Amino acid sequence: MEKKFFGMPLAILALLVCFLIMCNPFVMVGPGERGIKITLGHVQPESYGEGLHTIFPFVQKFRTMDVKTQRNTLSTAVYTKDIQQAKITYVINYNVEPNNVNKLFQTVGTDYESKVLTPVVEGTIKDIIGKWNAQDLISNREKATGDILFKLQTQLKENYINVSDFQMTDINYSKVFEQAIESKVTAEQEAQRAKNKTVQVQEEARQKVIAAEAEAKSMAIRAQALSQNKSLVQYEAVQKWDGKMPQYMLGNSVPFINMSPSK
Repeated sequence: MEKKFFGMPLAILALLVCFLIMCNPFVMVGPGERGIKITLGHVQPESYGEGLHTIFPFVQKFRTMDVKTQRNTLSTAVYTKDIQQAKITYVINYNVEPNNVNKLFQTVGTDYESKVLTPVVEGTIKDIIGKWNAQDLISNREKATGDILFKLQTQLKENYINVSDFQMTDINYSKVFEQAIESKVTAEQEAQRAKNKTVQVQEEARQKVIAAEAEAKSMAIRAQALSQNKSLVQYEAVQKWDGKMPQYMLGNSVPFINMSPSK
């Protein structure tokens, strides 16, 4: 009887261990994850953090979702305002809001990337890019990027997805359009060089006019002074004399310098 008495608890314990192994009432939430508990088909109104949790077998189920920041590099085809086709390559950083994984799971499920994220991102890019002309978009990439990021943050927040960063890494147009832009830029550069040359020529001509006017004014002043003062005429002659006397003097010619003292 004693052997039977001690054998029954061991059998019950063994059955209990088997039951626990088969039913597995323990669940683990790993680093960077959050758990969702589902009771008889109803999502519980809370998310479960990292660590060990328990559930009631056959009554409750448990799901986990990654809440770490994800980084995706993708590309999409768009049209600009002036109907130029472009291929936009972009990088987006995002994560599920940790405290709202249960709500996201309840409304969308675990496949939120294909159901919500990608459609919203591509639709937003097309909408913003469609407001810019192709050539203006090149010089205003930062402005367009900022507009896309702001709109994504606003729209995806409603779906419990946080967008931390968005960057357009490349904008590729057709070869024909890129050649047209290159030709236009070259023409504009040539026109600017021609304009600069014209300005230079005009400035040189203006400086010559100024110099000529100054010289003419100087000559007029000197001529007026010479006509009014004969001694100044002789002074000017002395300034230009090379120090040599004329070798021939015809008639009653006298030296051009009056050597007699003035009275």
